[in-house]
Amino acid sequence: MKKILKIFSSIITAVLFINVLALSFIVISSKASGGEPLIFGHQLKSVLSGSMEPTFQTGSIIAVSPLEGDEKKNLKAGDVITFQTKDDILVTHRITDVQNNGSHVMYETKGDNNNTADIEPVLAENVTAVYSGFTIPYAGYFIDFAQSKEGSALLLILPGVFLLFYAGVSIYQGLREIDKKTKEMKSDEKTV
Repeated sequence: MKKILKIFSSIITAVLFINVLALSFIVISSKASGGEPLIFGHQLKSVLSGSMEPTFQTGSIIAVSPLEGDEKKNLKAGDVITFQTKDDILVTHRITDVQNNGSHVMYETKGDNNNTADIEPVLAENVTAVYSGFTIPYAGYFIDFAQSKEGSALLLILPGVFLLFYAGVSIYQGLREIDKKTKEMKSDEKTV
């Protein structure tokens, strides 16, 4: 029974420690990259509207690959891109048509759930990333919470507090066991 409890205790400790490390990584990478976590060269973006449903559900997170230079001009119809609007809002929609106007490349875009195409074409220079094919439904709510001041503080502090609490319980149990063995040794000495 003690061996099972010791294994269970080790598993709980490992899970809590890994949780603290993972959450710390997510929060720190989110803050370091200007609000978007960067994992294995991909940014994680939260889906805030239903314009791309059913491809992306509202509240999902999607992985996008950041684009540089000429990569922005080599996209094709059907690609899902993230671009910046005139109002500095990031939008993720599908390219429906590519227009080459001399040295400028523009993309006509449309949300999969929208009835009409976006009003203005997107200049290739305004494209920031292309969808990499990875989606986690409803996890965007968690990322948005982690990016808030309260969320990042809570996600860094709470697992640490649980780990400290669990360490305290483990130390207390260890001290009780030592005390029990000491009493057993004293009672054995008295009987001899």
